[in-house]
Amino acid sequence: MPETPATQPAILTVTLNPALDLSADAPQVVPGPKLRLSAPVFEPGGGGINVARAIDILGGQARVLAALGGVTGARMAEMITGAGLDLLPFALPGETRQSLSVTDRRDGQQYRFILPGPQWAAALSDDLLARIAAAAAPGGWVVLSGSQPPGVADDFALQLAARLTDSGARLVVDTSGSALQHLVAGGHSPAPWCLRMDQAEAEEAAGRALPTPADSLDFAGELVARGVAQVVVLARGADGSVLAGARQRLHCRPPEVPVQSKTGAGDSFTGALVLALAQGDDIAGALRRATAAAAAAVMTGASALCRRDDAERLVQGCVITRP
Repeated sequence: MPETPATQPAILTVTLNPALDLSADAPQVVPGPKLRLSAPVFEPGGGGINVARAIDILGGQARVLAALGGVTGARMAEMITGAGLDLLPFALPGETRQSLSVTDRRDGQQYRFILPGPQWAAALSDDLLARIAAAAAPGGWVVLSGSQPPGVADDFALQLAARLTDSGARLVVDTSGSALQHLVAGGHSPAPWCLRMDQAEAEEAAGRALPTPADSLDFAGELVARGVAQVVVLARGADGSVLAGARQRLHCRPPEVPVQSKTGAGDSFTGALVLALAQGDDIAGALRRATAAAAAAVMTGASALCRRDDAERLVQGCVITRP
């Protein structure tokens, strides 16, 4: 794989809980009878892997550090390297999980079944933290994306932020569950550079509905003020995303696009955001490119990510406002 250009700081994505993603469709999804599915599509999945795939699609480069184990992990490693990505495998005892997405052809609704992943011991997390810190490029970017497997401490992202302090690498986090709740509690130092959440996660964390972009921006600003992260991005589905920082308050709305599947939009967004920042865009320009990539992703079926042509075409229709 070519060397990362000097103008683009290295991007490292980290996936603690990868999954081999299977997607198929059925004439109708109903309880009871056997459901005869179409031939499945297999893709290497998990937040950080998908972020790296999106970066590659958009013309950038990222290294992929993923915890992989067993037969499924070996198969995923072949798929990742076969796609031309630079894989740094982290040996995982046990079997890498699988997930299944089934689309009902009658109404287009998608049903997603996600397994939890193998149990981790504390020593395994310590080893991985050291591995990430060693692989992170000074002044580069580290993207910790996806769920955490059982046994990984809720403060893993904060431990990683501390490990990255000396290198100056900026940490972007997109996680869920109790790990996200721990981050949102705030008051931790050092904290991630950026935290991203979707609409449902943001409303759960806020403990209230966030019906308008201004409501989401207010909550994002609260999180920044509490020291949760320097930059907080909250997704709002078809309404785009908002971003708050110490001196930023931005909303980017995408153009209307035909929706095939919402799966992959968040990872496409994160990949485009980090790539744009690594290539020198300002925060508003990066938000526009990320919003376009997310809109492009919903135009693809099943668990597919964005297409580069769509993402580049949609940028001009993404409107930034500063409420």
